[in-house]
Amino acid sequence: MPDVTVLTESDLRSVVSIDLEAIDVVERAFAALATSEVVMPPILSMEIPAANGEVDVKTAYIPGFGGFAIKVSPGFFDNPKLGLPSLNGLMILFSAKTGLVEALLLDNGYLTDVRTAAAGAVAARHLASETRTAGVMGTGVQARLQIEAAFKVRPFERVLVWGRDSAKAEACAADLAERLGIETLAQPDPARLLAECQLVVTTTPARSPILRADWLHPGLHITAMGSDQGGKNEIEPEVFSRIDAYVPDRLSQCEALGELRAALEAGTVTAAASFDELGAVVATPTLGRRSPEDITLCDLTGTGAQDTAIATFALERAKRQAVGSVIRT
Repeated sequence: MPDVTVLTESDLRSVVSIDLEAIDVVERAFAALATSEVVMPPILSMEIPAANGEVDVKTAYIPGFGGFAIKVSPGFFDNPKLGLPSLNGLMILFSAKTGLVEALLLDNGYLTDVRTAAAGAVAARHLASETRTAGVMGTGVQARLQIEAAFKVRPFERVLVWGRDSAKAEACAADLAERLGIETLAQPDPARLLAECQLVVTTTPARSPILRADWLHPGLHITAMGSDQGGKNEIEPEVFSRIDAYVPDRLSQCEALGELRAALEAGTVTAAASFDELGAVVATPTLGRRSPEDITLCDLTGTGAQDTAIATFALERAKRQAVGSVIRT
């Protein structure tokens, strides 16, 4: 039996970061979803209301990638009260040729954070127009990482941050200013934030809309990534009646888990409507933004293809840099 590489979160942080190479490998996974014989089953998702928790299991086989990952991602949102992180998890990487385990990635959700931010960068690269000011709604880890990743592909001059907790919004803005070296301000009025931004990312676990249709303006791109469970909803359904292009990461997932679910329930989108996925837009850019004045929305629920891409990428980098430990089987 072949050896199994074990990579801890510390190992993975030393070899994988939000850089253009990581963004490009996630973009390649999206392109494969549109053009290759990708095998990606539906998300296995379970809520645990008694513990304010949820668990998602995702996987995908992508032709051309040497392995496929199975990712288990728990989120237990009362954990901070116990001094514990709310998100954790791991990935198991299997050989795409033999099915044998190649690596155990004990990332505690780090690789999920990176590939999620990378997906936001892919959306910004292919759907945003010229961006001078970017905004983020939310103040957590993804708020920071989404803006950091978007800055790699759409270098902007200023960032605005909105959050329900003004102290957290100020802290997030200060952190981003230090990371990016550009002007970053907390904006207490979400409508004003949208008015001043050309690119906005929503990163909250909201169950009622935080972004209203009346706040839209020509040239705006929105990436919504907080709605990844039934019941979550950041974007007012009426937004779908006013945008020029809606792009889901995976249509079937967004119908069940994403912002599209809420729009279907509200009747602002009909069940007969069809939309080009992000992978198709990567492969054929004219399927997305058609003019600088368009208003576009990308709905990210997270795909197993992203997990396979980032896990394979992480193992390749770790081997090149001789990072990790080996279990002799």
